[in-house]
Amino acid sequence: MVKEIITYPTPPSVKYATDVRVFNEEIFSLIEDIKDTIEANSLEALAAFQIGSYYNIVVVKKEDGSFLELINPRIINQNGRVTTTEKTAYFPGLSAEVTRYETISLVYQDREGKQHSLKADGDLSILLQRKIDYTFGSSFLNKLNKEEKKLFQKKLEFGSDIAISQSCPTVFKRDYIIKVINGLMIVMIILLIGSLFVDDSSSGQLWEYQTYLFLTSLGLNIIYFFYAQYEGKRFTSCTSCQIGNIIGTSVILLIKLFVIMLLSYFII
Repeated sequence: MVKEIITYPTPPSVKYATDVRVFNEEIFSLIEDIKDTIEANSLEALAAFQIGSYYNIVVVKKEDGSFLELINPRIINQNGRVTTTEKTAYFPGLSAEVTRYETISLVYQDREGKQHSLKADGDLSILLQRKIDYTFGSSFLNKLNKEEKKLFQKKLEFGSDIAISQSCPTVFKRDYIIKVINGLMIVMIILLIGSLFVDDSSSGQLWEYQTYLFLTSLGLNIIYFFYAQYEGKRFTSCTSCQIGNIIGTSVILLIKLFVIMLLSYFII
């Protein structure tokens, strides 16, 4: 029977680490439910916790379509370290960079209670470690380093990998264009003030400089407007607020430019 998969924020708990002591139809039925749920959701594996059971059971779907049933699995040896991007049905749609053991050796029991050993590496090693975490009331969240955990908590807040990877930065390249425009306007103001202390012949030359600076600033403002929209669309989680800010900034810059130029027209 297909079961509902437990997802965050339902917390894993140590009570789910209960070992199987009696190998009966209840356990066999639970294993079949895990298999059905794996098939229905196109998953690689599930721990019993993930369908709401407290038993220490993990089921893995092999490449050939058969299933590996691990009852009471225990990791007894591990070697090497590897960091990979992991996803799990417990955190749907989210991923994290997790450091785990590269190879592991484990023991487990089958349906008849017989003991088996298994050595796993690569993807299978990572998969088994992640599923066995659940049998001990844990998830890969507890395996993350400080920086990755902080990043993943933001992903949980947004509910999306995309939202966090494209979250708004505090500094944009377009800000440099604004700095240049502001610098040019400062020069225009200096020329405007300087025109009060020169003769008529020099005023004419100052007006030419002022016109050149005005046209340059105007051109940069147009470039800023279009480039800023292009840059803003790269961060989809805050595009709407950026567009409003871009328009407002462009209008304010234009007003400043025209005010300076208007004063220059009457003074120089």
